[in-house]
Amino acid sequence: MHQLFRLVLGQKDLSRAGDLFSLDDSEIEDSLTEALEQIKIISSSSDYQTNNNDQAVVEICITRITTAIRETESIEKHAKALVGLWDSCLEHNLRPSGKDEDTPHAKIASDIMSCILQNYNRPPVMALAIPIAVKFLHRGNKELCRNMSNYLSLAAITKADLLADHTDIIVKSILQVW
Repeated sequence: MHQLFRLVLGQKDLSRAGDLFSLDDSEIEDSLTEALEQIKIISSSSDYQTNNNDQAVVEICITRITTAIRETESIEKHAKALVGLWDSCLEHNLRPSGKDEDTPHAKIASDIMSCILQNYNRPPVMALAIPIAVKFLHRGNKELCRNMSNYLSLAAITKADLLADHTDIIVKSILQVW
């Protein structure tokens, strides 16, 4: 892993997290999978929900990672780690608090969702993502569900057979909303 990612994620150093944006995308591209795995560990810790520093570090790192993936067009290389982090969000509360503020894991899920599902025209990525994507439809977060539905409809246009095994879940989600 790039030494700056190692420092920022290893020490959860918010003061250095912004420096990640000064690095060239190609300079960090080989570190992204390992950084995603480290983020998964941090976000799964018992105090993550209440630790504002860790949440801020994770948000900044995810933004940097997803930007680098988009700019280097390396989604296939990092899809497994992205989907793994995304899937880990399902183990946590995703329902907004009383003020309609997303939980820390809903924020992660939303950022990862857009990075992954904007690649709806890449069947290998969708083959990994669709089974996880449909799980978000019944997690009590209307905004995540709405966005997920939009992305799934795009995926259906490009590769409908990937959604065939999940038709029941998708239909139940639609009926539940209405």
